[in-house]
Amino acid sequence: MSQPKSENITAHVGKVNRSARAAVHGGNFKGCTIWFTGLSGSGKSTIAMAVEEYLCKQNIPAYVLDGDNIRFGLNKDLGFSPADREENIRRIGEVSKLFADAGVVCLVSFISPYRKDRDQARKVHEEAGLKFCETYIDTPVEECERRDVKGLYKKARAGVIKGFTGIDAPYEAPLKPEVTVQTVSQTVDQCVESVVKHLKSVDIVDKAAGVNCEDLFVAENQVEAKKLKLKN
Repeated sequence: MSQPKSENITAHVGKVNRSARAAVHGGNFKGCTIWFTGLSGSGKSTIAMAVEEYLCKQNIPAYVLDGDNIRFGLNKDLGFSPADREENIRRIGEVSKLFADAGVVCLVSFISPYRKDRDQARKVHEEAGLKFCETYIDTPVEECERRDVKGLYKKARAGVIKGFTGIDAPYEAPLKPEVTVQTVSQTVDQCVESVVKHLKSVDIVDKAAGVNCEDLFVAENQVEAKKLKLKN
């Protein structure tokens, strides 16, 4: 039996506003949420963490909320039923809003298969006056299954995992995402560039900042040459 919702609560407004928080980070408020959605194995976390690295190099505070990691803690009580998936995303929508309100660029990497749940996450940000960027990692299920980085597709095909998104559970692709990247035809740094271009267009990243991310993603056999180039 579920516990009754508390009615004896009051919202408190803090004395530190967004202008004050912006001053801590150089004068411009950068808080927003970038919501990466796509199938398991599509490349969400890889791209989110690469964007996080880029932003930190630009002295913009950023933090990744990864779907798997969150289920070890905050959402460890949730399963994968439609109702639990909805609650999973509801909680993350609220948590990411708090990160954004604190002036952090929150990078959410969740499958988040249902359109209405992602729309609700957008709504709570917009109602709070915070920017929300839905980023669709458009990788076909065939490619995700070929990669099968966690061995989950194999288990789903064998019936070991039930209700697996893209196999026997639906995935509703975004209708009008702010950014779409295709990992089959784009490299990681090209995907990062697409996200950065959008962030520049909404004044999260300085328009004068470089968009070319090649120095972030250097092949191992090119590291020494890059170091020498920087010294000269």
